[in-house]
Order: sequence, then C-alpha cells, then structure tokens
Amino acid sequence: MIKRHLEAVLLASLRRFPVVGLVGPRQVGKTTLARAVARRFGESVYLDLERPSDAARLADPELYLEAREKQLVMIDEIQRNPGLFPVLRSLVDARRKNGRFLILGSASPDLSRQASESLAGRVLYHELAPFTLEETGGRPALMALWNRGGFPGSYLASNDARSLEWREAFIDTHLQRDLPALGVRVPAASLRRFWEMLAHYHGQLWNASKIAASLGVTAPTSGHYLDTLQDTFMVRALAPYAVNLKKRLVKSPKIYLRDSGLLHALLRIGDTDRLLGHPVAGSSWEGWVIEQALAAAGNRAGASFYRTAAGAEIDLLIECQNGRRLAFDIKLGSAPAPTRGFWSALSDLKPDAAYVVYPGKERYPLGQGVEALPVFMLSEVLDA
Repeated sequence: MIKRHLEAVLLASLRRFPVVGLVGPRQVGKTTLARAVARRFGESVYLDLERPSDAARLADPELYLEAREKQLVMIDEIQRNPGLFPVLRSLVDARRKNGRFLILGSASPDLSRQASESLAGRVLYHELAPFTLEETGGRPALMALWNRGGFPGSYLASNDARSLEWREAFIDTHLQRDLPALGVRVPAASLRRFWEMLAHYHGQLWNASKIAASLGVTAPTSGHYLDTLQDTFMVRALAPYAVNLKKRLVKSPKIYLRDSGLLHALLRIGDTDRLLGHPVAGSSWEGWVIEQALAAAGNRAGASFYRTAAGAEIDLLIECQNGRRLAFDIKLGSAPAPTRGFWSALSDLKPDAAYVVYPGKERYPLGQGVEALPVFMLSEVLDA
C-alpha cells in the first residue's frame, strides 16, 4: 500500500531540490515509497547502510558518488553514517543539480547536528507517518486502525493477537537495536520503563520532575529520554499556543504517543473491546485523532493546544498553510457537545472555523459556527 499523494510530493521536490529527505519511524514503508519514486524519476541506484556490502561501497563516498552524478542516488538509513552529510554538501555545491540524492532516515535530522547544519538550504525534508484513516478505507477501517495503529506490519496482521505480537517485537527492537545504532547511550530497561510511564500519562501535561521522581532519575535525565523518543518519531510533545493575551496560560507541552497501536501495546490492551473499557480510551482517541488531523494538514502546518488556568481549552489548534486557524475539540462518543471551556477558548482566540471531532457518521452544525465532524472527514476541512 503506497502513499500515492506523498509519492507525487516527493517527485515534485526532487525536481526543485538537489537533496530530498524522507524521514519517519522504522518499518513505516519509507523504502517501498522511495523505490516507487525512483521508478518514476529515472535512472537510480539504491544503497542501504544497514547492509555491509552497501556500506562498503561508500568507503570512499566522494569517489563513488561523483561517478553517479547523472543518477538519483538513494541512501537508506543515512543516520548510520553522519559523515556523509558534509560530503553530500560538497558535491551539491560543486555542481548544483536538482534530484541528485534521496536520503532516508529513521530519526529526526535534529538528532544529528551534521545533518541539520551541513545540508541547510540544500535539502527539503518530508515525514512519512503510519497509515491514516483516509489511506485505509475511511470509516469501515476506523476501529481496527485506532486499536492496532498505523504501522503496516501491525495494521495488516491477520488478527489482533498477531498484530499485538508485532508491536511488542517492534518496541523491543527499537529499544535494543535501533536506538543504540543511533548512538543513544540509554539502558534499554530504563527507557522502556520511561516509555511505559509516558503511556500512562498519554494526553497529559509534561511534568519532568514528577516523572523523574517516579523513575528515580533527575529531571534533566527524563527530559533526555523524552527527546530520544521524540527524535525517533515515537512521541509527540504538542506545544501550547503562544498568544499575547492577559490570561494565565498553560506553558507545558502535552505528551502523546504518536502511534495508538504502540500505546495500547505498552498498556497491554490487546483488542477493541478491552480498549473501549479501558480508562485510557478517551485520551487514546484524542491522540489518535490529532495524528490523523496533522497527517491531513501536511508537514508544514502549525499545531498546538490552548489552555488557560481558568479552564478555557482547545484540544488542537491548527494553523494551515493557507493562513487559516482551525480549532478542534475531540470527543469519543456518538453525541458530541462542546465543553464550556471550548466555548470560552473560542471567544479568546476567534479561529476561522471550529469543530468537534467524533467517531460518528454525520457532519452537522452545533451552533455559533461550530460543527460536529466525523473523524474520516478531517481531510475535507484541512489544507493538505
């Protein structure tokens, strides 16, 4: 299942930039997408830095890559060799030609200072997220996708038990192999305890001291753990909306596990029935809807939440690429109604449109410019 819309975006980017980056968590389908793009782009060569034979071909990267100046060179898992970034910069500067390199990585470019500094102004990054509701068939796929999450190996498993087994193996591999390969020097057992604790705090405000005390570590250490999971696309820290109002605003980010399936695996929730009866159901739904919305809005959209000490709150505020501000209240229930805090927040911020997102079938007005919006209709109101 290839993300056709992102395939077109990558092709367009390769025609405008010498280097295009495709980043996202492991096992999300980056290699499949990159190969599809290469087939349409023209002559290409593919290198996977996890394969010793391909890594050996880049023993003298300048010599090897200069000889392939007329080809699109795809380099997978590039974060394994950060020394390549200055080489790519020098080759691009020596002969500025669009569509020279397509680099794939399982970590944020910010994790490698060389990646962010060496290619500044020469690269355009895109993020590949797990499957979304729009890509998996809309409303009929809703419950399975929310329960299992969007990683292909989990979502496409033959049953819930095998899906959960895949996710548990993914978590173990991420902790024991992927993070050490990125140079992360954190004991796997410590980071797993932290990850599990975040699952219990999913959708809540980040409190480094409180979490650190529970783990028996310092607040800076818990912050380092959080950065590690953010940089590998496992966790989202949703920032509070910054606005100059004469109100006491919440200033801490809200923490969400980005994939609902991994959240449920860490909480040992194996199927939809258990999920719906679990105390985390509401916050799990909120986080899952936020990921659906941000995927529909596109990588360049701004996202935040709004909360005041007086109780005014917007779960998700999106600033679209066209300049519009959209406010979302997120409800797990068949009869959604805005809270008093949501009405108060709308009065404070006056967004261009406001919605209550829920798992139902119909879109209808709730009054005062607010609409009830089924989650599978998010793409209709967001500027992708």
